[in-house]
Amino acid sequence: MDIRLCLIVAGFLLAAVAGDVSAVLRAFLSTFADEKFVVPICSAMGFAYVLRFTGCDQHLVQLLVKPLRRCRSLLIPGTVAVGFLVNMPVVSQTSTAVTIGSVVIPVLQAARVPPVTIGSALLLGSSIGGELLNQGAPELRTTVTESQKAAESVKMDAAEFTGAQCVRRILPLNLLGLVVATAVFWWLSRRDRMPLEPDSEEGASRAEGEPFRVNYLRAFVPLIPLILLYAAAPPLELIQVDREWLVDPRRADAAGLFGSRLVGTAMLIGVLAAALATPACIPGSVRAFFEGAGYGFTHIISLIVAASCFGAGIKEIGVADLLGELLRLAPGLLLPLAGLLPLAFAVLCGSGMAATQSLFGFFAGPALAAGADPLQVGAVVSLAAAAGRTMSPVSAVCLMCAELTDTRPLQLARRVALPLLCSVISIVIAAMIFGP
Repeated sequence: MDIRLCLIVAGFLLAAVAGDVSAVLRAFLSTFADEKFVVPICSAMGFAYVLRFTGCDQHLVQLLVKPLRRCRSLLIPGTVAVGFLVNMPVVSQTSTAVTIGSVVIPVLQAARVPPVTIGSALLLGSSIGGELLNQGAPELRTTVTESQKAAESVKMDAAEFTGAQCVRRILPLNLLGLVVATAVFWWLSRRDRMPLEPDSEEGASRAEGEPFRVNYLRAFVPLIPLILLYAAAPPLELIQVDREWLVDPRRADAAGLFGSRLVGTAMLIGVLAAALATPACIPGSVRAFFEGAGYGFTHIISLIVAASCFGAGIKEIGVADLLGELLRLAPGLLLPLAGLLPLAFAVLCGSGMAATQSLFGFFAGPALAAGADPLQVGAVVSLAAAAGRTMSPVSAVCLMCAELTDTRPLQLARRVALPLLCSVISIVIAAMIFGP
């Protein structure tokens, strides 16, 4: 059944058991129109659609894949790395798989890599967490919003919890998880070769198709919003943005809205750059942007709303209080549970966003109480949820990768499970040892 239906119904049922369904209703209505989610996420998806409409995403993919054609021994880890990098500007995992699949699948087939290995590499790269380095990613918006709420509840300054700070917490853990998962997956795939068939070289040349001429300007366009956001954030602060340009300073929530609108503005600048880089596409760029924004609302915002309802239901029956008491008595369990619970939930429901949105709020408060950085805990939750989504045979990206490679989703999920478990374990250990 649709995961959103399950989460919403479960939230209302749990709240009914607790005797107050109004909490779930309030969660639905407030999240449905929450600008902190809608503006950055929908604008990021709109930008992704404009990249696809103008073809700029394909120029970036072809540029990244070009070295792999010359070094076939690095095809498998290279495919994972390309997926990770493309997923940064294209925040949808399914869209990333489709975008790079048309390029890397023929190349891997020509190298006689088996379909299961191709699909698994495509799945791992597209879903392991590249989007978590983009401030428009829904998991980051959840982490920032819930951290700010927790800080405000204990009279702390919520302004220090920003998207840029969240990215800085995630970056080293994300890269560690990527390296570990890729290394284990590469080792498991070291002997994967299909039998050599007659005329294989001729078949390989046909599979790879005609040479693609990369336009470096168009290849650079997908990176523009990311560069702008990093340049505007501490510690660089190369770009000074007047807050009054984006939000009325008299609003009580001006600090929280500024970060979201800054992300939206960067995405709009990227849309403009993509349109200018491909003048023939200017007439349809606005339509493509709003189609992408609509897709983001339908498939991402709706999931955030549903997960918020489920989280409100869990909170009403007292699970949050029990978890908080457990972490107060055993604070050493904070990071292990932040890795285990989202991982398991995402495997079951097939959504990393649902796992993050439903569960991180229960860790933010206990993290502050234990003197831990909630953004660091949020990084572990987000990365574990991304890993769980990747190894879930019911996730949209797993289904898409299976379809693209003519394999079964369960085959791909099994193949990436061990690398992802090793990745999450290494992330949790590193966060416990080196966390701020």
